[in-house]
Amino acid sequence: MAAPECQDGTKTGINVDVEAKAAESKTSDSVGSRGFTQEIPRYRTIREKIPPLRYLGRLENWLERLANVETQGIDRIPDEERKPPSLLNAFLMWFSFNGHIASVPVGLLGPEFGLSLQLSMAAIVIGVLLGSFFTAYCATLGPKLGLRAIGIARYSFGFWGAKLCAVINILLNVGFGVVAVVFSGQLLTAVSNYTMTVSVGCVIICVVAYVVSIFGFGIIHTFEKYAWIAAFVLACVLTGQAAPKMDVNAPSSYEGLPLAASFLTFLAINFAYAAAWCSVVSDYYCNYLSTTPAWKIFSVTYAGVTIPTVFILAVGACVGNAAFSYEPWGETYEENGLGGLIGAIYQPHGWSEFALVICTFTVLGTVIAANYSVGLAAQLLGDHFHAVPRLVWSFVAMVACLLLGVIGNSSLSLIIQNFTSMLGYWSVCFAVIVFLEDKWFRRHSGYDLDAWDNPKALPIGAAAVLTLVIGYCAGGVPGMDQTWFVGPIAAAFGGIGGDVGIYLAFVISIIVYLPLRTLEIRLTGR
Repeated sequence: MAAPECQDGTKTGINVDVEAKAAESKTSDSVGSRGFTQEIPRYRTIREKIPPLRYLGRLENWLERLANVETQGIDRIPDEERKPPSLLNAFLMWFSFNGHIASVPVGLLGPEFGLSLQLSMAAIVIGVLLGSFFTAYCATLGPKLGLRAIGIARYSFGFWGAKLCAVINILLNVGFGVVAVVFSGQLLTAVSNYTMTVSVGCVIICVVAYVVSIFGFGIIHTFEKYAWIAAFVLACVLTGQAAPKMDVNAPSSYEGLPLAASFLTFLAINFAYAAAWCSVVSDYYCNYLSTTPAWKIFSVTYAGVTIPTVFILAVGACVGNAAFSYEPWGETYEENGLGGLIGAIYQPHGWSEFALVICTFTVLGTVIAANYSVGLAAQLLGDHFHAVPRLVWSFVAMVACLLLGVIGNSSLSLIIQNFTSMLGYWSVCFAVIVFLEDKWFRRHSGYDLDAWDNPKALPIGAAAVLTLVIGYCAGGVPGMDQTWFVGPIAAAFGGIGGDVGIYLAFVISIIVYLPLRTLEIRLTGR
């Protein structure tokens, strides 16, 4: 079936009800001649009325002219205004986002949970392969709609419900940033032979990441295209230098049900680590043309997420195996954290210092992505939030990452274990809702692209919000195994418990959303 045409005759590739668009455009923001929203007067009016926001807006425009700082914000990007990088960029971008040394502590959790190296590797491969599917699918919606991730969520969660998604997304990205910042701080502390505090290292990495993030989409794609190379080389060297102390035949610390519990918990963490990008991924794809085949976007993203993530988490499992097999390294890990452990593995001392410095700056990719996506998610909280330039919200994100990093720098392992599992419950519910909305409820009607910022034309969002709450509370909570709470289903495994919340949340979200959304459409007509 041929793709419908816009008013100027260009193909949109998306089914739209033209009559509905014409009717709704009277109540929405000003619409350009090509059938999409050109500007959003509400936030521009607010920005002009409030002097501090007016001056910040002028500063942003000046920075755009001076240094090509991105000022796009959350507005939908029409095809003729998009500046798509090559698909190779999208592939390599994930090597920098996930393939750096800061991902090593996630893989290290396998041996820390008492799993053998073989079982740790199995959990990594299975978890990442499954989780990457959600991220890769959500990536296809960026070119299709030209919207950021939470803007796309409005077509299922509604105008108001998407604000909840924005808040969760902000917390998610700040959490990712904290993990990377703390680890970077530990590395720099090890470089200084522990004469510099972790807090100082956190400050350095936060400031550098913020400066890069404010330049936006273009510079991020360029930076990430090359930053992964050093990280890959250093990870290979790290594995090689840890290999002599590894005990690949060491058995798991548990048997029977406790062993199954540890395996499922670690698998869930790996799943969540790969799937967590689903609620931000289209932020980095909305500049690709809507005519880009979805299978290409999916394939590039799936491979891009899977390959570096499996690789670096496997490196983490090897490092963990060596640390728990060789007592001096185990003691270093206990006393100085993972940064100290990696510093001890890299030898000789001169090489160790050089490698740790380079490792620190390869971690920038995660912090940059966190700052960038927080700035976009914050603008979706409302018109007044939208009126604040993205570079301001990215600065707030940087400060939050810094403060939390300084406070929690002594508990990196617990932060990773609890945060990664918690974000997994949200990610799987979000991905299921967006997938069902796109492939089932909009398989014929498509999307009214003029409606993305019009509350009266968007869905009510009750079905999506209820599904998220029910999936989280009825699936995630009973099945979660956290330091501060073990759900009744997780506790049934005995011993340390087994985290099965992600699997339960996935099934429950499917069961709940289909009937609730069907009812919502029948009652409201949208």
